[in-house]
Amino acid sequence: MPKSVLLTGAGGRVGEAILGELAETYDWRLLDREPLTGDYLGKSVVADITDEAAVGQAMEGIDAVIHLAGDPRPEAPWDSVLRNNIDGTQTVFETAVDAGVDSVVFASSNHAVGAYETEARTPELFRAHDGFRLDGTELPRPGNLYGVSKAAGETLGRYYHDEHDLSVCCVRIGNLTKGHPPIDYERGQAMWLSYRDCAHLFERTIEADYGYEIVYGISDNDRKYYSIDRAREALGYEPQDNSAAHD
Repeated sequence: MPKSVLLTGAGGRVGEAILGELAETYDWRLLDREPLTGDYLGKSVVADITDEAAVGQAMEGIDAVIHLAGDPRPEAPWDSVLRNNIDGTQTVFETAVDAGVDSVVFASSNHAVGAYETEARTPELFRAHDGFRLDGTELPRPGNLYGVSKAAGETLGRYYHDEHDLSVCCVRIGNLTKGHPPIDYERGQAMWLSYRDCAHLFERTIEADYGYEIVYGISDNDRKYYSIDRAREALGYEPQDNSAAHD
C-alpha cells in the first residue's frame, strides 16, 4: 500500500509542484484553510493549522507529514508569523507525535539565513571564498520576521526529534518557479528550484531514513550559494535541472 501523507498548505505553489508530480504516488490527505480549487486526488480537509483538534483528526492514520502551511510573506508582521508559522508548526509537531506519525518534513526557507547575504549587501560574500556554500550546519541568520519564524520551526523540529524520536527534515526552499528560473535576477537563478526537482526532493524526504536534517531545496545550478551535498547524502536527492541551461 502507498504511504499516507498529510500535506498542509496544499493549495500553495509548493503543494502544486509536489502534487503535480506525485499525485498518484501516495495516499494524500490535503489540508488548507480554504477549500482547494484544483482537481486533486486525495481527501481534502479545510482547517486552520492552529486548530489542534482539527489537525489532530487529520493526522489519524498518517505515515508522514509535509508541513507547508503558514504565512509565506517575507514582510509578514509578527502577530501573523507567531500564530500561523510558529504556533501552527508547534501544533503540527505535537499532534504528529500524539498520532504516532513516522516523520515530519518542515518547509523552511532561504529567509532563515537571509542575513548572511544582507551583511555583504551583494552576493560577493559567496564569491569571495572559493567553494563557499551554506550547507545547513551554520547558525540561522534570518533577515526578516518571516525568517525568524522559519528558524523557530527548525528548532521546534530539533526538539521534537530529540525528545520524541520523531524523524524531522527541514527543507530551506530556494526560489521555486515553474518552467524556467527568473530572468535577469542572479540571486533567483542561484537559488532556483524547479517544480520537477521540488517534487523529487520532497519524495525523497518521505522515502529516506533519517533522524534530524536541515537541507537546501534548490536545483543543481552552476551558480549557487547553498550546498545540496547533504540533500544528496542523507536523502538520495538527484536534481535534474540547472538554471544555467536557461541562460
